[in-house]
Amino acid sequence: MIYKYEDVRAIHLEITEKCQAACPMCDRNIHGGKDNPNLGMHELYLDDIKEMMPPEFVQQLERIYMCGNFGDPIVAKDTLEVMQYFRSQKRELTLGMNTNAGAKKPDWWRELAKTLGNWSYVKFGFDGLKDTNHLYRQNVNWDIAWENALAFIDAGGKAHWDYLIFEHNEHQVEEARELSEKVGFKKFIPKKTGRFFSTMKQTKKNEHQAINRKGSETQLLQQPKEVKYQNKALDKIKEITDKHGSLEKYFDNVQISCKVAAEKNMYISAEGLVLPCCWVAGNMYKWWQKPGENQVWELLQQSGGKDEFNAKKHGIKYVLNNEYFSHRLVDSWNKPNTHAGKPMVCSQKCGKEFDAFAEQFK
Repeated sequence: MIYKYEDVRAIHLEITEKCQAACPMCDRNIHGGKDNPNLGMHELYLDDIKEMMPPEFVQQLERIYMCGNFGDPIVAKDTLEVMQYFRSQKRELTLGMNTNAGAKKPDWWRELAKTLGNWSYVKFGFDGLKDTNHLYRQNVNWDIAWENALAFIDAGGKAHWDYLIFEHNEHQVEEARELSEKVGFKKFIPKKTGRFFSTMKQTKKNEHQAINRKGSETQLLQQPKEVKYQNKALDKIKEITDKHGSLEKYFDNVQISCKVAAEKNMYISAEGLVLPCCWVAGNMYKWWQKPGENQVWELLQQSGGKDEFNAKKHGIKYVLNNEYFSHRLVDSWNKPNTHAGKPMVCSQKCGKEFDAFAEQFK
């Protein structure tokens, strides 16, 4: 069993699949161009949240954070009101949000800072400075985003600066760090991006060509040149291949240690689906796969189908009583290999020898 309803202590909430940006390595779009055709651009509203997460459930939680597989919470209509609802139910509840900050007016950000208070934070995804941030954060206006971040900080908000490092912005890391300290960010987090591991091809890649909405090529995204900024997990691929024979055989054999089970952390999608984590949910709607045709979907179908996981229809407690959470997912980790039903996404994200995501912060 992963966890019971009364065990849950953290919620990863994707309030919307919508976003004004077009980041080239985000699955919401195809390399920064056309929207992912498999997404329905769903969004949760305040009434949905109150129905799914009544006061007694919110009060048992320690942390709720909004971080999108596909969307940015600032684009959602009711994000501020949802945060206010959470805060009204538990004063010491940690609330968090990840954002590109390129939407809403400064007054909205000031109100958000007041709502969140001392127990909470916003992570601002600024991948460079004015002359470089837009090369990855396509369609994000730096002046708007920066003004919003300063409004949040000036109103007492606890701001963290998340900085994805590429070749085109590695020369600005220390300048950005100094700026973050000067204006009042509480943390500066340089991230050694794991985005140069292709989940589609199961291999390391050295570059990624970005395009715009018109389909024209824009920035050629490349790994940073400085070794200290490179993701060390990507260099382990050869070591793992030598040890196991191939990366595929490693995924077949690796022991899975589920992070969210240990943290009692649960994911809610913008559709209202309750799933263990964002990685499982994200694998449902890859732009290069037809929905319903991968291992994640197979496990859901074996457990009654996608509708059985919809908390808007059934409530969170009902969903967590499903056999998927009680035993089916855990049982799948012990399958002999991925072809026999061991989830590839679990081997990739919670295998003990290779974790490009965790290495971003080391």
